[in-house]
This record gives sequence, C-alpha cells and structure tokens, in this order.
Amino acid sequence: MKILAFAASNSRKSINKALVTCAIERLNEKHPKAECEIADLNDWEMPLYSIDRENDGGIPAHAHDFRAKIAAADALIISFAEHNGSYTAAYKNLFDWMSRIEGKVYDSKPILLLSASPGARGGQSVLDTAAGSMPFFGAEVVDAIPFPKLHEIFDFDSGKLREAKYDQKLAGGLDKLMAKIADT
Repeated sequence: MKILAFAASNSRKSINKALVTCAIERLNEKHPKAECEIADLNDWEMPLYSIDRENDGGIPAHAHDFRAKIAAADALIISFAEHNGSYTAAYKNLFDWMSRIEGKVYDSKPILLLSASPGARGGQSVLDTAAGSMPFFGAEVVDAIPFPKLHEIFDFDSGKLREAKYDQKLAGGLDKLMAKIADT
C-alpha cells in the first residue's frame, strides 16, 4: 500500500510538516510494509493559476506530476497550515492547477486531514473548510484532527507528540485511514 503525505505549506520550518512526518513515522511503526512518501510543496512550485496562463502555456508539468502522485497512492495524509483562516497560497495554487486536469483531484482516495498551529484552535477553520469541500473533489475524509498549541504538545527534537491525548487522536485517525484502505 502506498501513502502520500504532505504539509499544505511551503514554509521550510513548517510545523505541519513536522506533524505529518510524525504521522508517517507512527504509521510505519504499525504498518512497516506500507510504502510512505512525504512530498514537499516547495518542490512543486508553479506560477499563480490564471485562465490566461493556462490558455497561453497549458498546465505546468508539476501539476501533472503531483496529480500522478495522488493517483498512484492508496491514501493521503495532509496537514494544513492556516493562513488568515484558510488554505496557504502554495496549497491552493497547486490544487487549482491540478483541478484543471481532473475535477476529482483526490481520485476517491481516503484522506486523513490534520492541522497544526501555535494557536488555541489548531487551524480549525482551515480544517473545517478542507473537510467540508474535499469530498466534492473526490476525497473520502476519514478524520479531521486539529493539533492546537503545537509547540506545547509536540517535541520537535524527537518528532513526537508529548501529550497522550493528542497521540491517541493521531493513532485513531491513522487506524481509520488504514481500515479504509483494507476495505477497498
């Protein structure tokens, strides 16, 4: 089974990348045969989407390549950074380009949604937006888990969650994801 994971952020020091990396490490502990890949949105940078750019030059190869990664995966784990209550420009731009290839960007894949922030809501606004809209684009959302005040509940040196409550939430979300893959 193939799992594609990424932080919906282009920050080089993304706390959401730290969280998604933690999730993949946890998944590998329980399912060592799973083939997991963590993609970095910085490797998929493209010009800002516009219909004029699409008409003038077509859809960039990076959009096709990332869409192919999604198609090749059995499931996805995405950890959303929240910018002003919504998606980051980096994620939204990649998504917009991919949606021009295929409207059902997520190809009926089960997806575990995470969000980390330094604030008390844990990126709840962007998580709600993602969980509400992604099914229209072919995602089967298995769980959506916020991780508030990540600097207090996460040990960046070890890459692990400090608080059992959040560690259990992550484990539960991963279990739901793997159960959904087993059902297909």
